[in-house]
Amino acid sequence: MAKSLNVNVDIKAWFEEASKQFRNLDTKDPSSWPALPRFAVLAFIVVVCVTVLWFLWLSDTEVELTTEQAKEVQLREEFKTKLAKAVNLEALRKQREQVQQYVTQLEKQLPSKAEMDALLSDINQAGIGRSLQFELFRPGQVVVKDYYAELPIAVRVTGRYHDIGAFAADIANLSRIVTINNITIVPGKDGVLAMDATAKTFRYLDAEEVAAQRAVAQGAAK
Repeated sequence: MAKSLNVNVDIKAWFEEASKQFRNLDTKDPSSWPALPRFAVLAFIVVVCVTVLWFLWLSDTEVELTTEQAKEVQLREEFKTKLAKAVNLEALRKQREQVQQYVTQLEKQLPSKAEMDALLSDINQAGIGRSLQFELFRPGQVVVKDYYAELPIAVRVTGRYHDIGAFAADIANLSRIVTINNITIVPGKDGVLAMDATAKTFRYLDAEEVAAQRAVAQGAAK
């Protein structure tokens, strides 16, 4: 059998020897220090540098982590929104087609610039057909909106109560869109009523007017 190896280490003597190397050190000339103090100082400097760099790196990493976490939340929400759209894509396409058809129908109810005179004549004939007397029928200034133009018409008619009501119903039943606004009805002579109102009709913009509107919008954006 192999004999056991006994190693006796005098720890106290080793500590005394090590402590001697830290005595009477010349702080002005570290190169003259024994090996142990020099390695101790080097190890201390390394530890300090690593610690400082570690905390600085962690600080930058924490900011980056917070930013990326915020991006993750945003991307998750965007993903959910896009996923919902993708799932309902076919239904959304059908809704878009229905909306386009509805808009086309509404546009057909708007006269063009060339048809405005005929529409004004229809409004006038609607009043005459109900035996109303026009004391005022004055088209105002055209107001151009983004996609359509609005023409206000100042109207004053006199007649019986039921005839005025029927006239308003006839205006509502015209094939073109006409609204009656700011209605004021007051008693007149011989039992008739006088109605002051603003009739508004609308027309779609022609190609030149649409181009002009786009140019104005682009100029305002700049």
